[in-house]
Amino acid sequence: MKISLFLLAALLGMGVFASDGMDPEEIYQERFATLMKGGIPQGYDPMEPVPGAQDPQPLARAADSESTIDEAALDRAEQYARENNSSAFMVWHKGKIQREAYFGDVTEDTPLVTRSLSKPITALAVGRAIQLGFIESLDQPLADFITEWQGTPKAGILVRHTLDMRTGLLAQGLSPDPDSPWNRAYLSPVHEKYIVEEYPLVAPPGSVYGYSNAASDLVAVLIERSTGQRYSDFVGREILSRIGAPGGEQWVNRPGGMAHSGCCAYFTAETILRMALLLLDDGMVADEQILPAGYVAEMIVPTQENVHYGLGIWVGGEYTPRRGWAGENAPGPKVLHSEPYEDEDIYLFDGNSNQVVYIMPTLDLVVLRMGGSPPKSPEWDNSFLANVVARGLKPPGISE
Repeated sequence: MKISLFLLAALLGMGVFASDGMDPEEIYQERFATLMKGGIPQGYDPMEPVPGAQDPQPLARAADSESTIDEAALDRAEQYARENNSSAFMVWHKGKIQREAYFGDVTEDTPLVTRSLSKPITALAVGRAIQLGFIESLDQPLADFITEWQGTPKAGILVRHTLDMRTGLLAQGLSPDPDSPWNRAYLSPVHEKYIVEEYPLVAPPGSVYGYSNAASDLVAVLIERSTGQRYSDFVGREILSRIGAPGGEQWVNRPGGMAHSGCCAYFTAETILRMALLLLDDGMVADEQILPAGYVAEMIVPTQENVHYGLGIWVGGEYTPRRGWAGENAPGPKVLHSEPYEDEDIYLFDGNSNQVVYIMPTLDLVVLRMGGSPPKSPEWDNSFLANVVARGLKPPGISE
């Protein structure tokens, strides 16, 4: 039975299916059976709250007289977002939102599913834990916290490897086998126990790039063991509340269980935008250094194993017409980039369904698109939104 990667992402919201009186294996088998039947749940279940700022204030919106981007360019970009099944489209430039649009029943207050936009959040969480002294550095062995790995080949996995996808753990894939590591790592109500104890190591840590939700889900384990706090609480209190963002919800494997930190949470589009602005401001909010000095610069440096991926962040880098999540030479779908990015220093939050946040530091510009998968035809162009907006920037001192 063949299932596309993107359908699998939609199917990951398996509920706890009458968990009362059922052991974890029974719950897992129920979830797996639903997956194999092709059932698409309405949402991720169970969820738990992620706290945010007590009195979040909206970001500044530009008045007509403060417009710094040509209206025709913004109109063209918004129309592209509309045509491609988007839920939210936002453009921020030099301190103010220049354009925002919501489609269908979505409003600025609607929590939207992040899917793999959760992966940059794991990098923020690790950075904040380092800043607070809970984690020594990106190069600290994960086995300092996952002590079950001490004295095993997995002891070579460093904190940074959970973010740059070089753990050496089995890369992402699909299988109709109920005993497949891919399925158990997603659907088990004790998935963290499975990933720690049984998920296979297939290469020496740090030697290969292998995109994996299992690796990213290890960040929740790391944060909880290093800080003594629940992952959702830590992200909410130490990231969202400090950047002035409202909270949301986080998928966990069972009530009171472990978060799927690699996927998926629900946040408003503006909350995701604020996370991008934290990076654009070098990890600072007002006068407070939220992330370690120099951490953002390290996040956007790719590895030799994948020249387009940093720490939970996709990097523009050298132009390539098509870029795949699994790596440059790996099989699987590859996203079209019809032309190089206008800002050569661009980096991106980029996830399933072509949800993307373009961060352009040279231009002091951020463009966000969240929503469902675009139509198959015409093909989504991952360079279009960023470039059409960038080319619409007005010369300094000119506004309408």
